[in-house]
Amino acid sequence: MGGDAMIRNALLVVALLGLGGCAPSEQPASIGSAAHAASAVALGNRAADAWLRRSYIVPLRIPDTRGVHYAEVASGYGAARLAAATGDRALLDRVIARERLAATLENTANHVDVSIYGAWPLEIARQTGDADALRRGLALADNQWAKLGEDGLSTQARYWIDDVWMIGALQIEAYRASKDPKYLDRAARMARRYVERLQQPDGLFFHGDAAHFYWGRGNGWVAAGFAEILTDLPATHPERAAIEAGYRKMMAALLANQAEDGMWRQLIDHPESWKETSGTAMFGFAMARGVRLGILTDPAYARAYRRAWAALAAYVQPDGQVTDVCVGTNKADNVAHYLNRPRATGDLHGQAALLWFAAELAEQARR
Repeated sequence: MGGDAMIRNALLVVALLGLGGCAPSEQPASIGSAAHAASAVALGNRAADAWLRRSYIVPLRIPDTRGVHYAEVASGYGAARLAAATGDRALLDRVIARERLAATLENTANHVDVSIYGAWPLEIARQTGDADALRRGLALADNQWAKLGEDGLSTQARYWIDDVWMIGALQIEAYRASKDPKYLDRAARMARRYVERLQQPDGLFFHGDAAHFYWGRGNGWVAAGFAEILTDLPATHPERAAIEAGYRKMMAALLANQAEDGMWRQLIDHPESWKETSGTAMFGFAMARGVRLGILTDPAYARAYRRAWAALAAYVQPDGQVTDVCVGTNKADNVAHYLNRPRATGDLHGQAALLWFAAELAEQARR
């Protein structure tokens, strides 16, 4: 057995002990146990520390667009949420210090991938009341909606599946920090349009118009975005029924495609595809949030996200770096493009998603 396999097996044993010593299929139906939360907090803190130890902010540089990379932002958001769920002010202070450094980078605010930066200071403002962080975050949320297309959405809406989280998280965080319902309406309008246009009959989402493949992390952005929006969207909101129906349909498809060990794959519906951590963490987060909100009532969903967490624990190295993360992936029209994508260790797509999942599990224990 190789060194990596030994580490994974050892960590899996620790994770299962932290979950009460039960095999994944035998885990109890109740959520939020102290042991369960302890496992999440321990691994979440380890992943957060790995991110915070980085000596540089990851930039995003594409033609005519400059800003902080969205995976860096997603990590900051996740670490801040973990700090809130655990009451860890020291962790939050480190997240705030890194955000202040990130804020010194130029942001052209002309693309969804750099506008999402606003979710990071908005979460800080929500927790601390920081007026400057609130101002900076709301400016990006409002700028995103300054120009509308014929569909009534921001012109930053590309109808790429990533947008469901990129736009949804920014606008929802603006609502949470300001309580202005216009932000909630924007997020809901976007999500409903994306359900109508992009969701496939089986509940999953193609990577793109010319990429008819169910890429794991791409669908993860959708699942996580739906979960965030549904957290705050009132039952009486006119867009609620369509969004919740799309979310339920997606969760059912994911449940049917989960691997026996709790992971999901690089291509969700391809059994020969390798098991990928960022998508698994996103799906686990989305299911756990749905269970907590009372949307997913079948006990199979609680079992599924617990199995996902136990499996993911084996992919977190002692230094907090998450392994087997698919690198950034453009759309393609051939299956080999997805099956052969490189697997990275410590890629922030994986660190961020694990932090979201850990924060959600810790939040369950508080309630």
